[in-house]
Formats: sequence, C-alpha cells, structure tokens
Amino acid sequence: MVLFLALLCFAVAQDQRAPALPSRFEIGRHTFIDVGPPNDFYEVFLIRAAANGTSVEKITLTPAGDACVQPARVEVAGGALAQSVNDLFGKTNPCTIPEKELHRELRRCKNCVTYSGVNVTLQVQCGSQTRIIRADILDRDMFDSAPNTPKHTSWTMQLLARLDQATGPGVMDRPIFSIPGEAKKDTPTQDPEALQDISVGKYDGLFQGVPDKPSELYRAAQIPPPTPTVRLVSSTAFRPESFVEPVYPPLARLAHVEGTVSFTVDINLDGRATNFTVESGHPMLRGATEEATSKWKFSKDAAGQRIQAAVEFATNCPAKKQ
Repeated sequence: MVLFLALLCFAVAQDQRAPALPSRFEIGRHTFIDVGPPNDFYEVFLIRAAANGTSVEKITLTPAGDACVQPARVEVAGGALAQSVNDLFGKTNPCTIPEKELHRELRRCKNCVTYSGVNVTLQVQCGSQTRIIRADILDRDMFDSAPNTPKHTSWTMQLLARLDQATGPGVMDRPIFSIPGEAKKDTPTQDPEALQDISVGKYDGLFQGVPDKPSELYRAAQIPPPTPTVRLVSSTAFRPESFVEPVYPPLARLAHVEGTVSFTVDINLDGRATNFTVESGHPMLRGATEEATSKWKFSKDAAGQRIQAAVEFATNCPAKKQ
C-alpha cells in the first residue's frame, strides 16, 4: 500500500511538471503608428534552435503607402544568436505563464487613447498543445521614462529586442518614408518554405483584428508598380544625334509631379547644347532636364542654331477614383 501511494504521488508530480521549454516558436508583431501612410507594419519571426545557438528569421510585410511609388513590399532578414532558445526565454517559461495574468495585462488600458503601439502574438508548442500568448505594447511602454510596464509585457519587449539584434532594427527604428528608386537588399530566406507559408496564410492567425492579412500583403507585393517614362516629344529644327534621357527626380515621382518641360538651347561648334532656357514646365523637373540636355550632341549642321525642344515626364500612375 505504501509503495502504491508513493508511485501515485510520483505520477501526480510528473503530470504537474512544467512542460519542457520549446526548441522553436513564432511571433507575429503588428506595429501601428499615427504617421503615414502606411500606418501598419507586420513582422513574422521564425525562431529555431541551431547547432551553435538560435537562428532567427524576420519577414516584414508593409502595405502600400502609395500604390504607384510606395507599393506593398516584403523584406526578409535573417541572423543568429549565440544563446539557445532556452536562454532567450530567460527565467520565464512561456508555457507556464498564467492566463489570468496575461488577460489582466491586456485589459490594463482598455479605454486609453493609443496613437502608436505594438500588438504581439507568440505561438509556442507546450507539450502536445499549441499556446498563443498575446501582449499589447503601448506607446508609453516605448517612449515614457517611467512607463510602469507589467512584467509579462516587459518580458515580451526584451525578447523582441534580442530578436531585433539578430535581424536588424524593427519598423519603429527605421525611416518612415522611402524614396522611389532606393535599393533594399534582402537576406535570402533561411527557410525555403517560409515565404510560401506566408503566401498561403499559415501565419495569418498571428494577426487578429488588424487591417491587413500577411498573405494578402505578400500577394500585393508581387505586383510591380508602374514604370515612369521620360521621352523627347519634340526638337526643332534638329534632333540630337546623341540623346541622354533625363532621370526622373525621385521626389517628383513621390509627389506625383509629371508633365512637359519646354525649353530652348543654343548649339555650339562642337554640337553641344548650351544656354538652356526654360519656357514652361514644373520646377521639380527642370534641373533633371537641363542636366541631361548638357550631354546631348547634335550634328555639325546644327551649329549656331537655336533648338526648341520638349521633354515629357509621365508617372504612368492610374488615376485615383473619386
């Protein structure tokens, strides 16, 4: 009988043990700000145990700020941490955080006016169960000197800070506006199936009650924006034998400035265009036109002539519906 009770107590103790810390987990981070558009940003973190620590992959999905010059985009960044997954969690086992405490933290500012913040969803395997842990990071948690952030939300912030160390800054620490034509280099994805999983909606469930779904943003990012064009529409009485196309100014594209620049130039004995004089055209387009025109070359027959010319800049953006 004593042996039976001892075995029973051991079995109960085994059942009550905390689930082992997981070797992998996923996080969805939705950042919203009151400056934009875009006003919402979505990041999916894939954290996996690796031979020498932990591998971290971050996929950032950004809605279109302007469908013509700031289209939806997908960016991939990867990195590694020397710490194990267990070390990343610190003294907190996400499988044992009381649900009541998480719920209380989520309700701490139910009627607050929040202009910027972060909604975080951590998905982790706890034994045979998948657990979803939610945390709301308020603007005061990020910007106040004494925010009084509750412990589980603070733990979430510290965990995300370590992941950002591995993959690069989060969206709150990056420039809000991008200039058309800026090159963005992505790290090749460490998980060949990661983007496919994004596209079919595998991680949509990490983002509840938000304006966009990652799968929809991924598909939108595959549609290329319209290509702007610059063309010489007239040049009398001579056309350049060697024509250099003006570069469409990025700020003009961002402002949707387009139209025709009409001007005159004098042709010197070498066939070069000089004395550039604008007759009409938007100021943001004139400098690029003059710079390109200075590189044009005309035939010797044009020497001593004054040329009237016009260059057309077109964004080729579809007209906005009224």
